[in-house]
Amino acid sequence: MSDINATLLLEVALDLANSLTSQHRFDRLLSSVRKAITCDAVVILSLQGETLKPLAAQGLAPDALGRRFALKEHPRLAAICQSTVPLRFSEDSALPDPYDGLLLAKSGHLPVHACMGLPLYSDQSLIGVLTLDSLTPNIFSTIPERSLQLISALAAATLKTALQLKNLEHHARQRQHVLQELTHQALTRDGGELIGQSQVMQTLKNEIQLVAGSDYSVLIEGPTGVGKELVVRTIHQQSTRHTQPLVYINCASLPETLAESELFGHSRGAFTGAERDRPGKFQLADGGTLFLDEVGELPFSVQSTLLRALQSGEIQPVGRDHVSSVDVRIIAATNRDLTAEVAAGRFRADLYHRLAVYPIQVPLLKDRGSDVLLLAGFFLERTSRKLRLRQLTLSQNAQAHLLQYNWPGNVRELEHVLSRAALKASQTTAHSDIITIDVAHLELQTSGDVSSLPAAKIPSAKIESLKTATEDFQRQLILSALQVSQDSWTVAARLLQVDRANLARQAKRLGIRLEKSARTEY
Repeated sequence: MSDINATLLLEVALDLANSLTSQHRFDRLLSSVRKAITCDAVVILSLQGETLKPLAAQGLAPDALGRRFALKEHPRLAAICQSTVPLRFSEDSALPDPYDGLLLAKSGHLPVHACMGLPLYSDQSLIGVLTLDSLTPNIFSTIPERSLQLISALAAATLKTALQLKNLEHHARQRQHVLQELTHQALTRDGGELIGQSQVMQTLKNEIQLVAGSDYSVLIEGPTGVGKELVVRTIHQQSTRHTQPLVYINCASLPETLAESELFGHSRGAFTGAERDRPGKFQLADGGTLFLDEVGELPFSVQSTLLRALQSGEIQPVGRDHVSSVDVRIIAATNRDLTAEVAAGRFRADLYHRLAVYPIQVPLLKDRGSDVLLLAGFFLERTSRKLRLRQLTLSQNAQAHLLQYNWPGNVRELEHVLSRAALKASQTTAHSDIITIDVAHLELQTSGDVSSLPAAKIPSAKIESLKTATEDFQRQLILSALQVSQDSWTVAARLLQVDRANLARQAKRLGIRLEKSARTEY
């Protein structure tokens, strides 16, 4: 191949200068390289420690960008990283090619072919590599070294620019590290997608889409495990505030004595232990969304404090004389029936109406039909990665069992059931790439089922209200679970298939407590 045209290289440089985003620059760079050098695949990778991460690729399977190439496992890439000049590999090189099976122009193992790698340096430090592959042997052998050095310089400059922009973004995020710390794990973990095709899920998605674009306060209701936090995240992401912070606060853990400080912040010296100014959740969420989780657990005295802030849009940090305005959208979630709590005098009616401008009820898993199998596929794929298994599948009997089960613990229970089943199946299935989960691994009908608990006392027909009857039944069922579990809250929560913390709060509300292994009521 003759020397690369200098005009073409100038066009490449100008093209890159006009690109607005790093990904756009990478794509244009690779397209320009393919114009200059005939090849079947070209990839730009950044060096992250001892691993190369693909940033953009042309000519490779789409999943190539999701791979990470450890240098100790890929000697060909390691050799490129150890070089200071463009490196051409001989056609009969014994080093395995990292792109075996990934080249779009060839399925299966790569035959004899041409392979070349360009180390990318910035300030004498290796920051990445550019690799080129062609099914035509010797096609790279006649390219002048000077031309390759120029392409290396352009690629290195492109990568350096992208890394610098990323570094600037990182520093900007560091300046908002408090917001990062407050982002709840449940709102940032994998699975930020509402999975389901059932009619009730389509209705839920339509409601989310309808309310997301407004600034209405939203109250998300539903029992534990249905995915209320995911609904919150989806509403925020679809809202006009999606580029602004989403700040989480657990109302159940909000101490009554420090509630104003947590919500509105405080100044230095405002109280014992206030050694510095500290912003509250409202200030941190200014311009964004404040997520009030478990709002039904909010102490009554704190409810009035919160209501004043919602009504006026103004806050006053503890220890300061002046007030300041905040622009915050409120999304609240609860597993309680707040209308019943209002009727019982445990929740302020005016706060309830302020929060429930647009109420959303998250459907139970048992009402979602075949969505159970879609969710199962999602959880199994994630579990297979955690357990380093190639594939996890469900037998037909297991699928039918999942569809027939009542799922009192909803989506969270499904996730935990499948995680345990995958572990058990992997231990009982020897030397297999594909692990199949059967009914026995699910263990949905065990002696630990709620049905095995001593019969709870059915309330008398003379009970005056449904609420009182329901509370009596809940109290008897919890006491029965504690009896079977020998007063272990953890085991009782497992038997009742609820979260332990929620069980403890429910028991406290019903007047149940344990003291020195003896159950008493107060």
